[in-house]
Amino acid sequence: MKSLYCSLPFLFVVVCSLSWVNASANSHENFLDCLSSYHPQESSSISKVIYTETNSSYSEILESSIQNYRFFTTNTPKPLVIVTPLNNSHVQATIHCSKKHGLQIRIRSGGHDFEGLSYVSQVPFVVIDLVHFRSIDVDVENEEAWIQSGAITGEVYYRINERSTNLTFLGAVGHTVGIGGFISGGGYGLLFRKYGLAADNVIDATFVDANGRVLDRKLMGEDLFWAIRGGGGGSFGIVLSWKVKLVHVPSTVTVAAVRRTLEQNATQLLHRWQYVAPNLPNDVYSVVSISTTNSTENGERTVVATFVSVFQGGANELIPLMQERFPELGLVREDYIEMTWIESILLLTGLTNQTSEVLLDRSYKNFFLSPSFKGKSDYMRKPMPEIVIQGLWSRLLEDEARISTLNIIAYGGKMDEIPETETPFPHRKGTLYKISYYVGWQEDDNSNPQRYISWIRKVYKYMGPFVSKYPREAYLNYRDLDIGRNNNEGKASYKQASVWGRKYFKENFDRLTYVKAKIDPENFFRHEQSIPPRFH
Repeated sequence: MKSLYCSLPFLFVVVCSLSWVNASANSHENFLDCLSSYHPQESSSISKVIYTETNSSYSEILESSIQNYRFFTTNTPKPLVIVTPLNNSHVQATIHCSKKHGLQIRIRSGGHDFEGLSYVSQVPFVVIDLVHFRSIDVDVENEEAWIQSGAITGEVYYRINERSTNLTFLGAVGHTVGIGGFISGGGYGLLFRKYGLAADNVIDATFVDANGRVLDRKLMGEDLFWAIRGGGGGSFGIVLSWKVKLVHVPSTVTVAAVRRTLEQNATQLLHRWQYVAPNLPNDVYSVVSISTTNSTENGERTVVATFVSVFQGGANELIPLMQERFPELGLVREDYIEMTWIESILLLTGLTNQTSEVLLDRSYKNFFLSPSFKGKSDYMRKPMPEIVIQGLWSRLLEDEARISTLNIIAYGGKMDEIPETETPFPHRKGTLYKISYYVGWQEDDNSNPQRYISWIRKVYKYMGPFVSKYPREAYLNYRDLDIGRNNNEGKASYKQASVWGRKYFKENFDRLTYVKAKIDPENFFRHEQSIPPRFH
């Protein structure tokens, strides 16, 4: 009877909706009973980490790690249950009971997924929030650390810095980014031109599969260990912790930053930067952040490009280097600021007036642009001509782009030396730089953000002829459902998923589908851009 009702348009929509609600409610109650009975001796402990909509803390827990308010509206689907596990058995129980009662799982470490896939689903679902999985065990002598997936980047930086000011982890620039999702997507940061990605420096992991088995690198095997280091979260299972190599940083770091408007030759400088930055020494991280501002001359809006270099060393080394390689930028001695590594993290994350303890504050809402945004990404293998850059400027000056930015991050260095197949992350040799596009809007516009989303899509289309091709590459950690998606249940054929999969992974996508078939053949872990299983 249900299938007949749902096949008829309009008349039975309400009936179908009610049947879905009733089914969800039944699954919800059965799921809770299952959790309590999975380990009867632990029923009291797991009851303390279960939140439903009837719980007074539910909304607070849900919102605590939402980093994009585009997915926090009255119309956004909410999880039936949020579980904040304290131990492995809580994770195992949640997986078991979700499978048994037909609920999807979303896994959240920091909540920075650009499309909200760590806490939103179009079908009945449960969120496993790893907020309590945040221990950081630093081994200074062996230059290693075990980091649980729920830790945020700031916590990791801070705890390592407590033990040694000359060691660190290859973390993100944003301090509230969760370690689990960050490493799962590859993970680039200020040191990636010197040491590679976070995923390139993982040496072991603790992983729970769809059958509840807890596996380390030896037990999971090298194929799965390869896949979880850049193949994306929510596809294979749940990584609870990572063993990573720590890397060296000097006692002095130098940051040079200067702003240039169109009237100050920003076009010509960005054009020149494309040839200079990818060829700078590995110790230099170089980014150009482009937005708009009011011109001091006539008060009208103009484009401003902020050129930033972060150098692992003193100003006495960076100054002659920049004078030789990029004299056109016109940097003067006052533009160079020496600081410690941890101070450079605070500066680049916009926390300059804070003490380093702010890195421990996972509730700190340091929104990059605005609470609500849409993002996209591109990789460049050839420099843009000046006329293309000028075309970007005209689009940035449109009304919808008032809260927008383009970040252009130089590649090269160590990234040219690591093979494309070393991990699932393929954007290596030959990549000049990455572009990230963002557009934001005020919370009042969340009910109708389409004008802003249309704007960024228009910019992305404009850039099509000038970026990487066959495929047009994209960065998984800047997730973009515009480039392709599975259906709302997370299911897709190999052919359908290849549309978006090759943009993120290129030829590595095939290997990922085979790994998926071995570890999760029933495709339990899935979402709109999860890897589908492919069988030989």
